[in-house]
Amino acid sequence: MEMLPSEQKPVPADKPGKGIGFLVMLDKGIELLSKALFWIAGLALVGMLVLIVADVIGIKIFSSPVPGGIETVAFLAAVSIGFAVAQTQVMRGHVAVEFIAERFPRRLKMVMEIFTVLLCACLVGALAWYTFKYGTRLRDTGQVSMTQKIPYYPFVYGTGACFVVLLLVLTSGLVKSITKAAKTWTLR
Repeated sequence: MEMLPSEQKPVPADKPGKGIGFLVMLDKGIELLSKALFWIAGLALVGMLVLIVADVIGIKIFSSPVPGGIETVAFLAAVSIGFAVAQTQVMRGHVAVEFIAERFPRRLKMVMEIFTVLLCACLVGALAWYTFKYGTRLRDTGQVSMTQKIPYYPFVYGTGACFVVLLLVLTSGLVKSITKAAKTWTLR
């Protein structure tokens, strides 16, 4: 785990009794939801592993692959990737390149962080919106997989729901960044 410079250490939250308790509870709920989605992603990953091993054993020993195995692995891959995104953001596990920004003054870093999170939230909001629109189009046209006839739209809706949870995580991060910046500016 990387240590933050003293200027980037998180500002302690106010006590729940001082009017910020709702935000703390909401943040905990969002983290719990993203962790639940993360567990579903992990189960999908284990399912992929089991299915691939069964497919290889079926081909090599019994000369018969698992019917629809490739399609099912593709659906499980979509679940494992989409459902893990929000928790990865909570853990700050996404790649961040800050070799230029680390040289900026503290206040400029805060402004850049707020701008970046706001931009990400807008992008993820648009992704959620268009993912739901695409899922509805797939549902209305009756798109299904080729061999197993599994409908696509539930997986697309699931991905859209994961984008909504990611949007909640980003919004929570935006509120934290603005609060931290406001406290920093009012201290001087």
